[in-house]
This record gives sequence, C-alpha cells and structure tokens, in this order.
Amino acid sequence: MSANQPSSSIPAPPSPEVKKRRFSISLVWLVPIVAGLIGLSMVIHSILLAGPQIQVSFETAEGLEANKTQVKYKNVVIGIVTDIVLSEDRTHVTATIELNKSAQPFTREDTQFWVVRPRIGTSGISGFDTLLSGTFIGADAGRSEVTKKDFIGLENPPAVTYGEKGKRFTLHTDDLGSLDIGSPVYYRRIQVGQVIAYSLSPDGKGVDIQVFINAPNDNFVTDDSRFWNASGVDVTVGANGVRVDAQSLSSIVAGGIAFREPNYSPDAKPAKEHHEFTLFKDQQMALSPPDGEPRYVQMRFDQSLRGLSVNAPVEFLGVNIGRVVSVDLDYDPVSKDFPAVVGAVIYPNRLGKAHDKLVQSVGGESEEQTAHLLKTLVDRGLRAQARTGNVLTGQLYIAFAFDPKAPKVKFNPSTKPLQVPTVPGSFDKLQEQLQAMIDKISKLPIDQIATNLNGSLAELQKTMKQVNGEMLPQMHQTLAQAQKTLETANTTLAEDSPERQQLTQALDEVQRTARSVRVLSDYLGRHPEALLRGRAKEAAPKSYEGTSTSRDIEQEP
Repeated sequence: MSANQPSSSIPAPPSPEVKKRRFSISLVWLVPIVAGLIGLSMVIHSILLAGPQIQVSFETAEGLEANKTQVKYKNVVIGIVTDIVLSEDRTHVTATIELNKSAQPFTREDTQFWVVRPRIGTSGISGFDTLLSGTFIGADAGRSEVTKKDFIGLENPPAVTYGEKGKRFTLHTDDLGSLDIGSPVYYRRIQVGQVIAYSLSPDGKGVDIQVFINAPNDNFVTDDSRFWNASGVDVTVGANGVRVDAQSLSSIVAGGIAFREPNYSPDAKPAKEHHEFTLFKDQQMALSPPDGEPRYVQMRFDQSLRGLSVNAPVEFLGVNIGRVVSVDLDYDPVSKDFPAVVGAVIYPNRLGKAHDKLVQSVGGESEEQTAHLLKTLVDRGLRAQARTGNVLTGQLYIAFAFDPKAPKVKFNPSTKPLQVPTVPGSFDKLQEQLQAMIDKISKLPIDQIATNLNGSLAELQKTMKQVNGEMLPQMHQTLAQAQKTLETANTTLAEDSPERQQLTQALDEVQRTARSVRVLSDYLGRHPEALLRGRAKEAAPKSYEGTSTSRDIEQEP
C-alpha cells in the first residue's frame, strides 16, 4: 500500500447512536416543593380566615409588642397586634390589630378595648396572671349595629362588661369623697354591686355617680330606696355609750355605698334601670322621714361668731330643723359696727305633728303662710341665739327658742329672705355678767379695806397674846380644881361608903312617901266624904289591906 492511495478507500468509523432522554425531578427538590405548597395553603387559609383590621389608640404603648401582643375576649385569642406607631402630634400611640374572622362583632361602634396589666386598685389586685403570660389587650363587644375601624382604648378595665345581668342607677351627691371606680355597693352589709363611673353634673354643682347592681339583687332597689356614703367609720356617742359602725374593711380603706329602704315604706316597687337617687352623707340622714320643702332665713348677730361654721345645726327647742349655709360679715355705717349675717336652711316638716297643727292653724304651708306663722312666733318671743355646742372645741350652733324677756321687734313677713331676730348668746351673757362683776369689784375701796384689815389683824394678835399669857393659865388651874372635885365626889359616893348608904335610905323613904300619897289620893277620889267624917274601918280599900301603907293609914286618928 502506497502513500498515494486515496483516503476514501479507508472505511469510516461507525457514527454514535443518539437517544432522547426523558425529563425527571430529583428527590432533592421534593422538600422545598412540599414546603412551598404548605406555605401557600397557609397563606390561603389565613386569607380565608382573616378578619377585619382595626386601629386602637392608647396613651402609651407600655407592655405592647407588634406581632406578639394578643387580643383576648374571656381569655380566648381573637386577634393580634401587627403594628404600633406614634401619632403625628405625639400625644398617643396607635396599635393596628388583625382580628380573626369570627371576631367580626368586635368592630361594633361601642366595643371597648383596654390593656390588661397588673393593677392594684380599690377592688383588689387585677391582671396578676400577666406577670407570667405577658400583657395583652382585653376586648368587650358592644351592642350597636354600626361598625367602625378606629377606637379609643380605655386606660382602666371597665367595671362591668356588656351582657352582665343587672341594673345601672345614677346617684347625685355634692362631692365624690373617697369613692372611686370599683368601690363596693352594700345591701344589708352584703356586697351586691359597685361604682362603675362618675362625672360632674351638667351644672357643675355636684357629682353624678353610676352604680351597677348585679342580678338578682337589683330587685332589692326600690323607688323609695335610700343610698348613703358608707365610707370610713361612723362613731356615735349616745346615752348607751360609744357605738362604732362600719360596713367592711374595704369600705374603710377605699370607700363604699350602702342602700336600704325605710321601714315606713311598705308599698315600694322595684326601681327601673337608670333611676336617679340622692346619695346622703350618712345612714341617719338617709333613713329619716322626708324633710319637705326647705325655707331660707337670715339672722343678724352683733357679736363674734368664732366657732360657728357652715353645716352647723339649727335647732328649735332641741329638735334639729336645719343647718347653717353661710356666715358673712356686714357693715353698719350708722353704728360703725361689723355685724355677722348668718344664712340657714330650715325644714319645717322636721317638727312632725307640731308642724301639721301649725299648718292647720294658718290654713296652708305656702311661703306667705309660713312667713305669717313665723311672725306670730316672733311676736311671742321667738329669737335666734348662738350657743356653745362643745366646750372643748368651742363649736357653736344656732338655737331657736322663746325668750319672754326679749324686747319687742318689728317683723316684716314680706321681706325676702325672712329675717329672724336674735339675742346675745349664753356665752356672751356670761361674759357680760363676769364683766359686771369685775366692774363692781374694781369699784370696791380695796386699799381702805386692806388698811382696816391690817388694823383688825393687829388687834387680834394683841388679844391672842393676852389670852395666851393670862387666860389660858387660869383656865388650866380651874380645870385642875374641877378634876380634884370630881375625884372627891367619886370617893364619897363609893359603894361601901356611909354617905352612899344614907343616900340610899333617903331615896327609899322618898319612894314610900310617894306611894302613900298615891294611895291616899286614890281613896279620897272614891270617898270624898272622908275629908269631913273621917275614914271608917270598914271602908278601908281591900286592895290595900295587908300592906304596910294601909296599916299606917288605919293607925292614924
């Protein structure tokens, strides 16, 4: 074979056979595919179960965390906080909440939200479990048909949640005192409700307190129930001693309210919800009979009223009929004095049966008739007087009493307000008497009396010296002689002495003589003729025969 032989004669190598390969997935990709499908299903599930999104504003974000803080209702999770932002004016924070689809009712307009954290209040310790589980947002679905997405959260948990059975009532009082939200409400010393809210009255002259009475105890609240402030301890000093009264320990610390119906209202009916009552200061004032229509009067005192304060009692013959409402100073340009003007509110109905009879005497109880009745009493000597109610504290009170020696005054029943005439107080009278006594003492010639007294004491001293120097020794000698005389008499009248025997015989003779005279007088009383004829022997009294006395008489001629 030569080198010039053509290459085509050389057989070509066989061409490789090309086979088409089928598409296949490695097992390595199976895990992310499954994970992606699960995630996709979860996303779809969350989208299907997703509820409404709302925003709730709070004053602070204390304890709140995005994607961690839960929203609960009755300890069931109904949503979660997804975002927390600060407001543009930096006055509050806004929490975005994703609610569950089943939590659609929590978008109602009157739904309430609040942060549950540990709190110590009047009703005790609340939110203690959040120390372990963390802070969460509490919710309470409302009843409104209107829904919204923006809410204002509460800074404190509501005292009563929606759906709780019971009734709400409104109490009117002058001031709140020691009451607070959560303060208990008692009925016969058993807690049946609590204070849920309070606010100033529309006119700003009082406080309106909202209380909630739990069912079924709300049926005990009648239209004639009386509410009073049961805060603190009530100490009463009476004829039976000191009495201490309190509802419970919590009412002493945090305040409380009690209510009960009076014993004289048997026809009372259960009160309707939102019924309004008056909150009295104490139980005695609450359960007392109705005071009726008040009357305002003024009194003018020309004396110092130190110790007289607002709310001091006004009494009529020992019966409390009102209280002092103002104590002001006035100026009299004529006398250049500063009299005190006292305003008081009196309740004539507190006089009881006396008031009924007085009303019948004037034919009614209108303002004009009351003024004419007061004029009649003033004409009879009715006067107002500031008296001392407590000697230790110096507190004063106003007393209405009749003074028959009071000077006559002109009372105008048409003057408004009515002006009740006054007389000086008992303490002022005592001061006047003491001053008069001091004036009399000051007028006495003290120097002259002292000079005369010194002279008299000098003469008395001389007399005492004379008595001690002359009279006392003589008296001592006289007493010694008297003692000797008594000793001689005792010796003379001794039991075995002749003088005592003679004295005994003399006494016996006197006794026999007296017996004879008595017998003779008896005989002459029966036989007076014996004075002329003499006594016959047969006429001798037999009752005296045989005695020594009768024998002596018979022997006489």
